Amino acid sequence: MRLIGLDPGLRHTGWGVIDVDGNRLRFVAAGTVSTGAAQKLPERLALLHDGLKAVLALHRPDEAAVEETFVNKNPDSTLKLGLARGVVLLVPALGGIPVGEYSANHIKKSIVGAGHADKDQVAMMVQRLLPGSGVHGKDAADALAVAICHAHHRGTERRLAAGRVLAGAAP
Repeated sequence: MRLIGLDPGLRHTGWGVIDVDGNRLRFVAAGTVSTGAAQKLPERLALLHDGLKAVLALHRPDEAAVEETFVNKNPDSTLKLGLARGVVLLVPALGGIPVGEYSANHIKKSIVGAGHADKDQVAMMVQRLLPGSGVHGKDAADALAVAICHAHHRGTERRLAAGRVLAGAAP
């Protein structure tokens, strides 16, 4: 199974692709789709859409996972991040790819064991969990963390559903 994790941002949206085989995770690719602050908002959203669409076409993930938006103190920044996140959710959905969503604290707790871990701790654990992932920037490391979190949680959900079926309950 191939998963893509996405860390939304209007300036930089990180993406990370992993392959999952049971409990084994394998790094495939990671990077960032970036837009320029001097560009108009519609152009930036279009660039984000086209960049993510190209990444999905190249790596062909089976599922996607997106980090949920947190609320900034600046309402304008929050609104722009929400627009970028909308594009990030839309692109895989248009491709028929199921999308999971996880809060930042949930992702950090899944990867590091602490919900308030800093980006450096997350990046270090991503490199330990995905040997060969290297350094692709903090946004890409965050996206890989989203993919790892989704891999762990979707595996647990599948085992729980299988247990319910064995017990005679509806899935």
